[in-house]
Amino acid sequence: MTAGDAIKAGSDLWVFGYGSLMWDPGFDHEETASALLRGYHRDFCIRSVMYRGTPERPGLVLGLAPGGACRGVAFRVAAPRVEETLAYLHQREMVHYVYRPRMVRLDLGGWQIAAHTYVADRTDSSFCGRLSVEEAASIIAASAGIRGPNRDYLENTIAHLDATGVYDARLHRILEAIDRRG
Repeated sequence: MTAGDAIKAGSDLWVFGYGSLMWDPGFDHEETASALLRGYHRDFCIRSVMYRGTPERPGLVLGLAPGGACRGVAFRVAAPRVEETLAYLHQREMVHYVYRPRMVRLDLGGWQIAAHTYVADRTDSSFCGRLSVEEAASIIAASAGIRGPNRDYLENTIAHLDATGVYDARLHRILEAIDRRG
């Protein structure tokens, strides 16, 4: 992204959601659009000790890790609500500073936009990298936090992606591995 892609005062803002923001954005927005982000992929690469786990039994949440591509949802926030939306997102996403806010380039079906999102901070101690399907399934099956069971987070993400025509094979494999555990 270039300096020209910074958030401009008085302008609408697009926000990219790839996990819980897709089904529970928590902020007012004017429109949504299916979006493709190139250069990052969605992965359960962050240990959660609050929302989907505890310090004693950390869960996993999604992050954007380098490489590949990720389909998600872009939300357009009207200019008068940008400041409050960014404050809300900072409070929600930056609790433990495991994410880095970024402006990224999204493809909305041939139309390119700049959007605000959060990528995984690979230097943070909560970053666990790419786990095997079985490792991720084991952690997710056994974890819950203040926002509920870790499995619910996985299922909600899959349900939303499936409903929008996006099949994430890795997430489905993790859920299948949990189900095989009984």
